[in-house]
Amino acid sequence: MQYTELGNTGIKVSRLCIGTMTFGLQANQEEAFKILDQAKEAGINFIDTANVYPIGRSSYDEAGRTESIIGEWLKHQKREDFVIVSKCFGTMGPNPDDKGLSRAAILKAVDESLSRLQTTYIDVYLAHQFDPEVDYLETLSTFNELIQSGKVKHIGISNWRSWQIMKANGLALAHHLIPYSIVEPRYNLLFRMIEEELLPLTIEENMGVICYNPLAAGLLTGKYKKEESIEGTRFALGGATGALYHERYWQNAQFEAVEAYRTWCEKENLEMIPTAIKWVLQQKGITSVIIGASKASQMEASLKASVMNDLTLEQLEWLDQLWYSLPRRNEFR
Repeated sequence: MQYTELGNTGIKVSRLCIGTMTFGLQANQEEAFKILDQAKEAGINFIDTANVYPIGRSSYDEAGRTESIIGEWLKHQKREDFVIVSKCFGTMGPNPDDKGLSRAAILKAVDESLSRLQTTYIDVYLAHQFDPEVDYLETLSTFNELIQSGKVKHIGISNWRSWQIMKANGLALAHHLIPYSIVEPRYNLLFRMIEEELLPLTIEENMGVICYNPLAAGLLTGKYKKEESIEGTRFALGGATGALYHERYWQNAQFEAVEAYRTWCEKENLEMIPTAIKWVLQQKGITSVIIGASKASQMEASLKASVMNDLTLEQLEWLDQLWYSLPRRNEFR
């Protein structure tokens, strides 16, 4: 496993990060422990979660279950051996302070996350989405408060526009506050919008970049056919989750691109899963890539990305055409 610095934080993290959004729904605690043990054995020291996980949950009672599972696993580990990422913003309950990025909501969310994770601090705390109803400074000053209290070590965002990040960090500079230093965007062979503005920004500002969705919700594994059943997959999850994944990827153009990718991988004697992850790892400015699973048996293919040879210039050039062949759509997250 390779390690690198997380932007300007001084933290050393593995280039693969274990994603946990399936824990507590698609993966029960026993299976989640197997996945975490497997990640640890492979040298992964980086764990990504969020207060609202697991994805696809159907009730408030299920919110936070993922963090609780991680907390139970962490009880049997050396806490300082792992870098934990968690997030706030999503709806955790029916009350006004159960969602969003207000001071009240953040303070409540972080304490509840700390309790579920059974730890005294979170290494990286992210605003999971942008909250248009809350002033930038209210959110930023509250995040700074968490750093000063020792509950959080470093702060960042996920799913924000580049201009929103720059506005927030400009205000941080003007008000002598600690700026956001980590970004967690969606990035894969079929979705590369962050290359236009976000990645140039993070490279210029030396921000850590943790990418999620490197397999395009599993589409780049080659296991899906548009006409076949999606039962048991994230595309079949209830609520807004399944619909979101459908909107992102369940398009004819994406399936055609994946079929071309499958054929090319066979010709190049490459495996689809590690190659897609390796492509993200080789892109300029990327710190770490989040890999996830609902079964421990699914981890092996993703972990191969950490030991496979770099893709050649010719291979990278061919892979570029997958994105360029897709119709441009007005989407961000």
